[in-house]
Amino acid sequence: PEETVTSSFASFIHAVRPEHLSKTVCHRSKRMILDSIGVGLVGSTTHVFDIALQYCRELYSSVAVSSVYGKPGIKLSPTLAAFANGVATHSMDFDDTWHPATHPSGAVLPALLAASQMLPPSTKPNGMDFLLAFNVGLEVQGRLMHFSTEAHDIPKRFHPPSVVGTMGSAAATAKLLSLSTAQCAHALGIAASLAGAPMANAATQAKPLHIGNAARLGFEAALLAARGMEANPLILDDIPGCSGFSAFYSVYQPKPLSTPSDHHEFLLEKQDIAFKRFPAHLGMHWVVDAALSVRNLFINYAGSFSPSLIRTIVLKIPVSKYINRPFPSSEHQARHSFQFNACTALLDGEVGLSSFTESSIHRQELKELLDKVVVEHPEDNVANFDKMYGEVALLLHSGDVLTGKCDTFYGHWRKPLSKESLLKKFRSNASHVLPEEKVETVITMVDNLENLSDSSQL
Repeated sequence: PEETVTSSFASFIHAVRPEHLSKTVCHRSKRMILDSIGVGLVGSTTHVFDIALQYCRELYSSVAVSSVYGKPGIKLSPTLAAFANGVATHSMDFDDTWHPATHPSGAVLPALLAASQMLPPSTKPNGMDFLLAFNVGLEVQGRLMHFSTEAHDIPKRFHPPSVVGTMGSAAATAKLLSLSTAQCAHALGIAASLAGAPMANAATQAKPLHIGNAARLGFEAALLAARGMEANPLILDDIPGCSGFSAFYSVYQPKPLSTPSDHHEFLLEKQDIAFKRFPAHLGMHWVVDAALSVRNLFINYAGSFSPSLIRTIVLKIPVSKYINRPFPSSEHQARHSFQFNACTALLDGEVGLSSFTESSIHRQELKELLDKVVVEHPEDNVANFDKMYGEVALLLHSGDVLTGKCDTFYGHWRKPLSKESLLKKFRSNASHVLPEEKVETVITMVDNLENLSDSSQL
């Protein structure tokens, strides 16, 4: 039969082998795995995770074999463990971000961790199998996003990980479970019927569910395909008059994914990942670095940071309604507020975990700074994580103007975190729920993942 876009993806998933992973891809993906575990562990301390976990524990489960972040005494059925751990990963908006925009690790890693524990001892995947499946999940997400120019900009309709993340989870678990080419195609088709969540739920407790559902539902799609369920074999193709995956995008131009022969260049080889230094929407990292820059200028100017000397704070940011929040009233709104993060950085000289507590959000001195903020949207500041910038200008009562600007924050794919910074973040996050020796064990295990004989140990 004639090859289609969908069949080409299925063939790739089935045929790709560990030897197709370059040293760069292995290195970058292991950094992602370590960071994602860390943010999942610290995310297991949040209220929204507790809600999701209670929900999972109340559902009937006859196969409680898979572990939950931060809860050593609890196991769930594999798909519910993937859901709970996905919620933990995104509960603080602390997880990695790719370009085009999505959160790739959180949608894939929880499914693979749960699936590894589900499989019987005789078929446990080794570390290299695990690493390959993880990269298959990333590759499918990245390729799908490149099918639409709309995906390159900050999203307006669908939250990307709820769309491509579900497909990535299906592809990754299909690979780990060694499904046939036909089953891989059906897994993608089933996953497309389980995908999608609206951007309106950003900055609410429902947003972490998008990652949890992506991990869980993609996993379920692969399990259903393994049991014989079928779906449209042209789900990724552009069929006039009958939308498949194209339903999620206004512009959709799919291209086949070639079956790897002697060599395959993964997208992760060409496009590195962004790791967040503090738990907030990626866009916040530009304004925070710009605010910290102008804060240093202000201290050199005045000797200390004195808000009373400031008449107006001008933020020059791209147009993006859901992260333009002048007076956030909850932690999730605060994580999605240019104004809050800029003013917090100005006031405290940093943004961190404690910045999003109730007491920090509702400080009178912070409110007074927020009252001074004026937002501008320069035409050259586009809503695109590869092209945008953040600028913070302080207009002083004296008539002087101090300005800080950031076009590439530390942690962006153009300015990656150092190994030391990534390990510092992981240790800080993981230590909220793990003793020091286990924190170091996880670091060593991920660093040597390709040599691990049984990936369920992770």
